[in-house]
Amino acid sequence: MSDTYTIKTAQQKFSAVVKECEDHPVTITKQGKAVAVLVSMDRMEAIAETMEILADPKAMGAIHKHRKGKAVYHDLTAMDSV
Repeated sequence: MSDTYTIKTAQQKFSAVVKECEDHPVTITKQGKAVAVLVSMDRMEAIAETMEILADPKAMGAIHKHRKGKAVYHDLTAMDSV
């Protein structure tokens, strides 16, 4: 199958296009220009979760510390006392 469909073709093959987006994003075009992208619910949830992490200063600080090799890790048993 294709990764790009015109609006008309996407309408005609809607079920197949929805099934295809479960594997990878599908681009929808109008007059040769990309106007929309169809993604699976799982991918959309992953995108939303990533955006939340990127918007969280504490999470980003922890990621930066990890990348610099300065992160402090604790054994998960430390959570038992919380």
